[in-house]
Amino acid sequence: MRLYKRNDTWWLDVSVNGQRFRLSLDTTDKRAARSLANKKIAQAEQGKLTVASQSFARLAFGEAADKYLASRKLELSPSSYLKEKQLLVRPREYFQATPLNKISAERLIDYREWRAAQSVGAAMLNMEIGVIRRILKRAKLWHTLADDVKPLKEPRSIGRAMTPDEKTQLLETASLKPEWETACWATILALSTTMRACEIKALRWRDINLLDETLTVPKSKTEAGERIIPLTPDAYEVLVKLRARAEMFGNVESSHFVFATFKPVGRFDGKKMLGMHASSFDPTRPIGSWKKAWRKLREKAGLKGLRFHDLRHHAVTELAESGASEQTILAIAGHVSRRMLERYSHIRLEAKRNALQALTLKTQTGNGTNGGTKTDASASVPPFLAENGIGACGFEPQTPTVSR
Repeated sequence: MRLYKRNDTWWLDVSVNGQRFRLSLDTTDKRAARSLANKKIAQAEQGKLTVASQSFARLAFGEAADKYLASRKLELSPSSYLKEKQLLVRPREYFQATPLNKISAERLIDYREWRAAQSVGAAMLNMEIGVIRRILKRAKLWHTLADDVKPLKEPRSIGRAMTPDEKTQLLETASLKPEWETACWATILALSTTMRACEIKALRWRDINLLDETLTVPKSKTEAGERIIPLTPDAYEVLVKLRARAEMFGNVESSHFVFATFKPVGRFDGKKMLGMHASSFDPTRPIGSWKKAWRKLREKAGLKGLRFHDLRHHAVTELAESGASEQTILAIAGHVSRRMLERYSHIRLEAKRNALQALTLKTQTGNGTNGGTKTDASASVPPFLAENGIGACGFEPQTPTVSR
């Protein structure tokens, strides 16, 4: 038991039967506080204190998870709520009907080992334990486990950048099959804007200005994620094609999603797909995912293990290699700190080698200087999509004209 003051009022901090209670005693008198504290402890021992948390602690894990999610629905954005729900899939499978107050530190460590055996990384494990922690905190049980269940150390590198040849291979492969069309367009947008997958899926037509050739990310993971991004010719061309597809199904409202949900229907000659068209197009709902197509096209391109989020890493790397200022990169990518910029930027070895040419100690001839340096403009970052002769999903890059 611990008595302490907060703004001249005495408070009680005590654990009873594995549950922690912190509450105001509503008195400024220490002697009265001791008497009240004993009464509160007796109530806690009798199960009469914070009945709601006690009853919650006795719930089976699955039922507690349902109640927890229901309470979070108004607090989280739809995407964050969905992520929280997905993070609970495996914990539900493991703990099933185990009451919360029967979950020990050993059970949590066993769960973590069970997931690690399924080749789940440290970052995902920390997120899953995180949502379990939030449930146990609501039941006022976590404090008894916290010292024994520490977060796992996550790898310092959180992504990768492609080589120029890998990038070209990925884009050429993405244009090979009509069923990869949406994944192809999303790939080009990610490489052209640094946008996250969740930001691309959340785009609405009110966020696109084809006249000014800009795109607005209105809401993201952080406040710094809200930003305006100029469109490259490749990004512009993709958005024009998405607009044309949307107009095939009727009027396009500003509130409609750019990547709307639809059912792909293929046209076949035997087993060979000749083409594909969209059916059941619903512009009021965002597309669920392009994961299946992404996995297939990246493996076809020989880039197994490349995550869609790595395209953001790659784009930031290219910006850094191009010589863009830190402030410009932060404004485009929406990072909140230099530390995060350093984690996302993967300056490639060749770019480092080219940069180090400026440190040569040999006297350069023909430039009128002694002991000077010679720079090579051809050592800049490899040209982007249009300069490689590849347009959106394989078509020749052309900047569409728009009546202004």
